[in-house]
Amino acid sequence: MSAMRFFVNSILACFALAASMATGSLLQAAEPAPQPEAASLTTPEQRLDALFLDLKKERDENKARELADRIRLEWQESGSATVNLLMQSADKAIADDKKPVALDILDQVIVLAPSYVEGWNRRATVHYQMGNYRKSMSDIYRVLAIEPRHFGAIAGMATMLETAGKNELAMRAWQQFLDIYPSDRKAQEQFGELAERLAGSRT
Repeated sequence: MSAMRFFVNSILACFALAASMATGSLLQAAEPAPQPEAASLTTPEQRLDALFLDLKKERDENKARELADRIRLEWQESGSATVNLLMQSADKAIADDKKPVALDILDQVIVLAPSYVEGWNRRATVHYQMGNYRKSMSDIYRVLAIEPRHFGAIAGMATMLETAGKNELAMRAWQQFLDIYPSDRKAQEQFGELAERLAGSRT
């Protein structure tokens, strides 16, 4: 299989996975219950569900950004002091431009905590920064398998698709992003630019 075909197939698999998980979430939410404040909820899953519900409804850009930051904080907490320490070491290696070292550390994180979404997401980011798009996309697939609402991973996927000239798929990715985080200005602009570009290419 060629690298480009693998790349596109991985993207399609990401879309299918996220769509199927989103459908499952909608079915589970068929009988909505009153939503308490996120801060009063006890489990990470409950807090995230409440925060994502608020993020989808929030139209004020600044308030939405605060909600997105709270979601990122929830994702960063691994529940393991060892994993948290390794993530700090990986971040330092990235800041010091020692990306191979960061990858080694993140490999350890993933072995220790394979269901920890930020381990996969951070490694996807480092692979992208190093130009390893195939490996980055593979890690994004794992991110979305754990958390299909991960807007950061979806944005990375959209960026790689556009770089590869797959504008229609990139637009679909930004639409998926906006379904989760509708008030993000950059995503709105990227989606609009791609829509205009595609419309112009069809005339």
